Amino acid sequence: MTAAAVPPSYAKYEVRRRNPNPASAALLVIDMQKHFTSIAKPILSTLNATVDLCRSQGIPIFFTRHRHESPADYGMLGEWWDGDLIMEGTSDAELLPGLHRQEADAVVEKSTYSAFRGTGLEEVLREKGVEEVIVTGVMTNLCCETTAREAFIKGFRVFFSTDATGTANEELHEAALKNMAYGFAYLVNRERLETAFAGGT
Repeated sequence: MTAAAVPPSYAKYEVRRRNPNPASAALLVIDMQKHFTSIAKPILSTLNATVDLCRSQGIPIFFTRHRHESPADYGMLGEWWDGDLIMEGTSDAELLPGLHRQEADAVVEKSTYSAFRGTGLEEVLREKGVEEVIVTGVMTNLCCETTAREAFIKGFRVFFSTDATGTANEELHEAALKNMAYGFAYLVNRERLETAFAGGT
């Protein structure tokens, strides 16, 4: 008796299916920093494989780094997280070692959940002719989800990784995926992207 096949990680909540177009896509790698080591480490291998795959297709890759410089840029995060923020110049603000970032890959500095808010990311993507974004990184339900929602509102087609995103617990991760699939993004994983880029469905 053979074991039942495990369904792919996107299948549970998938509402609509579409493949990204490498010619008009960008990969966003959200906040893979030392502050989030316990959350980021479990997905690092899959995320790096996704980065390598997208790089092989000529897809531009943008890494974000969340950090604060002073109370002037805390916003509501200072209240919400009771001052427990990632401060510029600390080890927590650094990108994780072992991350497959190359020198030419842009790093977008941000101080709130969205990678678009006050960062110039939208303008750079438009200049490059990007129409689609693939969202990876941490945390699934905070910076990844907020970035994906704002990308959708700005008119970008959004693909959201189910296996290269992570957060504090499975319940929050699953809730975010369900929200994404329902109203904002096509769900993908590394295997699905590999098949799509090879011309599969």
